[in-house]
Amino acid sequence: MQIAHMNPRVPIIQGGMGVRVSMSGLAAAVANAGGVGIISGTGIPIEELRTHIRKARELTNGLGYIGVNVLFAMNNFAETIKAAMEEKVDFIISGAGFSRDMYGWGKEYGVPVISIVSSAKLAKLAEKLGASAVVVEGFEAGGHLGTDRPLFDILPEVVEAVNIPVIAAGGILYGGDIAKAIQMGAVGVQMGSRFVASVECDAHPSFKQYYLDCKEGDTVLVKTTVGLQGRAIKNNFTEAISGENKLKIDKCYDCLKHCSYRFCTLDSLIKSVDGDVENGLIFAGARVDEINEILPVQVIIDKIMEEYKRC
Repeated sequence: MQIAHMNPRVPIIQGGMGVRVSMSGLAAAVANAGGVGIISGTGIPIEELRTHIRKARELTNGLGYIGVNVLFAMNNFAETIKAAMEEKVDFIISGAGFSRDMYGWGKEYGVPVISIVSSAKLAKLAEKLGASAVVVEGFEAGGHLGTDRPLFDILPEVVEAVNIPVIAAGGILYGGDIAKAIQMGAVGVQMGSRFVASVECDAHPSFKQYYLDCKEGDTVLVKTTVGLQGRAIKNNFTEAISGENKLKIDKCYDCLKHCSYRFCTLDSLIKSVDGDVENGLIFAGARVDEINEILPVQVIIDKIMEEYKRC
């Protein structure tokens, strides 16, 4: 898998999961295991992001590939991306909206920019604007979604449409999924949910356990205040915000460019990652019910690559 200057040993990028689910601990572990790690820069102070980038560099001895993911909908999107670029991350990745400016910043700082897309049309636009690669994310993904179509329906259209590397994402769990994606023209995959159930994931143990306890049919689509559908595990919180229900906002962080104020997405994500798993959002992919154990990142990647080699 060759993307810009990056040529990792295994064709796996770890998804950037916020708030505080994928920080320096998880990103560094994935990079040390031969993949590409991503720190989520969404919903955290910029100085905290800088600290985690530096910590990840220390944990990888400066040898692994570390990128930063930032949600386009955040008010401090530009400041966060520029701070990450100043720290000389290996790449920036962004989704849940589209920024033309970030490609120019990437050229200015010499940092590759990767866009998360859900259609061939958006992939072509990203390439035209200067993206080094695109992640095509299907309906099976966790978190904010940009499509109602399955990954393997969209993937061939995107591969056909662009000449830059394409990474497949959404519902990727096993080596066979990677083999299928690569056979269809992807250079590799992005995986988020599987790495939540890892020893090194930065989330609270209760958050990880919720993944293990999840059964088939336990995920639901909720409309977040960003304005997009998001896939999450059913709990008291998803029930409380079902339909057009509103929840009182105790403290507004003024974090989004545009917010419906139906509830606080940021606060709900912070609650869950800190361990209050019934009263916050727990984003997860559609196949989370197939994850049944917490393992070290190295073991997860080794198992997946053994499966891949058998395909």
